[in-house]
Amino acid sequence: MNSHDCLCKTRHFLVLGRLLLAFLAAWSAGAHPARADQTLRIATFNVSLYGSRAGEIAQRLQTGDDQQARCLAEIIQRVRPDVLLVNELDYDADGATLDGFCKNYLAVAQHASGAPAGPADPIEYPHRYVAPSNTGQPSGFDLNRDGQVGGPAGSDAYAGDCWGYGRYPGQYGMAVLSRYPIDEAAVRTFRQFRWVDLPGAHLPDDPATDAGGDWYPAAALKQFPLSSKSHWDVPIRVGGRTIHLLGSHPTPPTYDGPEDRNGLRNRDEIGFWVEYVGGHSSSGNGSDSPIVDDAGRHGPLAAGASFVIAGDLNGDPLDGDGPEGIRALLASPRVRTDPIPASRGGAEQAALQGGANANHRGDPAHDTCDPPDRPRPGNLRIDYVLPSRDLQVVDAGVFWPSTDDPLFPLTGVHPFPSSDHRLVWIDVSLEHPSLPGDADDTHENAAKSP
Repeated sequence: MNSHDCLCKTRHFLVLGRLLLAFLAAWSAGAHPARADQTLRIATFNVSLYGSRAGEIAQRLQTGDDQQARCLAEIIQRVRPDVLLVNELDYDADGATLDGFCKNYLAVAQHASGAPAGPADPIEYPHRYVAPSNTGQPSGFDLNRDGQVGGPAGSDAYAGDCWGYGRYPGQYGMAVLSRYPIDEAAVRTFRQFRWVDLPGAHLPDDPATDAGGDWYPAAALKQFPLSSKSHWDVPIRVGGRTIHLLGSHPTPPTYDGPEDRNGLRNRDEIGFWVEYVGGHSSSGNGSDSPIVDDAGRHGPLAAGASFVIAGDLNGDPLDGDGPEGIRALLASPRVRTDPIPASRGGAEQAALQGGANANHRGDPAHDTCDPPDRPRPGNLRIDYVLPSRDLQVVDAGVFWPSTDDPLFPLTGVHPFPSSDHRLVWIDVSLEHPSLPGDADDTHENAAKSP
């Protein structure tokens, strides 16, 4: 080989090396969104980890080789949120489902994507919070009006008469994972808060009668919880300050009739947060407030407290069914709505799939869910991470890779390898010396009932 050939080959390999480095740099930027110093990354992810019977998911997660769980875990490892609300992870009293997911998947390097940069780094969350859900809890009433009360466990008849739709207790549960301590003594849950007690509640009407709000029997309404799963206020201690993670998963505003029972419940489940973060003048404070948690403590969130509302809220402000609840939340003066998390993959998939997406008014880059179309609703923005206005958001995104991204196999297309929802995240600046409400790290208006 002469010197000219050696020089050409050397240049050739140098060019290939530069291209490879450029590719890996571009891949890394999309796979693991860049973090500014002194930021807190908060995310929500509906992982769709539910089965056909109680205990099924816990059993699946003990093996360490469940492909759906591996894809879900790699997504979380690539994004690396500091605080994560997980929707649709089965609840069980001994925590076996959450423990299996954390120990056998999140804490193990995942490479389900086959991405050229290699496996994602493990991630551990030393602080976790789980609590019971209303899903699959029998009501004792014929709530779906099919002529019977309940039915065989695992059936639609059983699920339809539960306080929250679920084929078994704990289906579609929630969990909070955090790198920072959770102030568990100050956690508030509202699983038993009654629908009728929400100021301005929109109770469904029976269209066959002239009375108002009478779709459900009066005896049922005396017990009917607002939340189809639960509403949680989970205070996270970050340095010398507290940020309240306000998590929920309202029922979809569909699967009903002209009475719109699910649409109205979705509206009010979202509306609860409007009242909770801004109800200081409309509904009173302390013991005179209609807001009461499961421990009997009254009052909304403290006026100066920092918070982030997170979850699969099942409401798109512009497209799909039931936009009223989410529009009211986005219009709340206490909620910061920008920047809107976005992705390349969402815009690409809306264009590729067409159908109902072609008539949507919302920006498809903001979509977070790709539900089955029959032939609607198309892709929707229904998963949210909404901070209080005192928090500065420096970045935000939706994990939805485009088809040319090496991580695309983690989301893919129907049937999805992970979930039909996408992980949504924001980065909040922690550089400010203090935040409003830091002196009170819980809820100054909450008071014990006598």
